[in-house]
Amino acid sequence: MSGLVATRRILETLPETAVLMLSMHSEETWVRQALDAGARGYILKSAMELELPVAVRKVAAGELVLDPAVSRPVALKGERKAALTPRELEILQLIVAGKSNKEIADQLQLSANTVAVHRANIMDALGIHKTAELVVYAIRNGLVNIP
Repeated sequence: MSGLVATRRILETLPETAVLMLSMHSEETWVRQALDAGARGYILKSAMELELPVAVRKVAAGELVLDPAVSRPVALKGERKAALTPRELEILQLIVAGKSNKEIADQLQLSANTVAVHRANIMDALGIHKTAELVVYAIRNGLVNIP
């Protein structure tokens, strides 16, 4: 389970929980997705040990904490105003892993047509027209974990 999924699940069960994401990803898309999932802070694993306790205290006090090495997230060029949905990111991860629409549908218990619609929406949102370009874009912009 990814940190984004874990954050969502934690907050569904315990919405008062203050989540501080500790990540190796400094790309703005990851920061935006973490905040969209409900994290109140985002710190890079490369942060000094002295910075982490301060960040934990600030998040616990209700403050938003972003690692100084990451900027406040903005939309990527060609990306719609709202980031890709969690389901779109999940499908994008499976596309990058080389899964077909049918394989994705079977894994996620969806119809192949629903997966095709999600794929089209992802490509439209990012302004991309070929699957190969989509895979390269997703990897270069940190939208997925490389399998």
